[in-house]
Amino acid sequence: MEARLKSLRLARQAKAFVSRVRELRERDNDDGKTLARIRMGLAKSQQPFLWVVRPYVVRGESAALPEEFLEESKARGLLVSWCAQDQVLAHKAVGAFLTHCGWNSMMESVCCGVPVICWPFFADQQTNCRYSCTKWGIGMEINHDVKRDEVAELVKEMMEGEKGKKMRMKAQEWKKIAEAATDVGGTSYVNFDKFIKKGLHFED
Repeated sequence: MEARLKSLRLARQAKAFVSRVRELRERDNDDGKTLARIRMGLAKSQQPFLWVVRPYVVRGESAALPEEFLEESKARGLLVSWCAQDQVLAHKAVGAFLTHCGWNSMMESVCCGVPVICWPFFADQQTNCRYSCTKWGIGMEINHDVKRDEVAELVKEMMEGEKGKKMRMKAQEWKKIAEAATDVGGTSYVNFDKFIKKGLHFED
């Protein structure tokens, strides 16, 4: 994986985009059309990318890779069925992350200082997306009615635009805050220690 990530770097930009379609559900007789738009949006963005797609989340024609996609993403894209997400996000070649905004993914993004493009579905994902985009300043959201041109524009803006640059800087600020919170004596460290002691009845 290390060598593959290095191979995705641009000569000057040295950043790659990571997309992980982990929890995709084909809804409302979508027949994989949304996934196809995401796929072509990544290709049209002209950005190097790592796309993690688990085999069981796609079916039928949506699982096939059309010639158009292969041609658009030639020498820029890498598709895998699994990755150690925390290790990938911590790699300096990664510039942004497309995610459903589950809490674990959001925490890994924050701790690694990586901004996100949000594609939430359900449960806490909507709330995490809203905080990323409006409170933390590290996220952009894909509209519910996914269009490939919109995906391409968001990815390009995140990777090359001024807004994306500011979000990467903001993500680095949050990374430092997270490191301080989890270090010995930090707020997360102290509160977790209290929780453990209370659970074990060790607290005075």
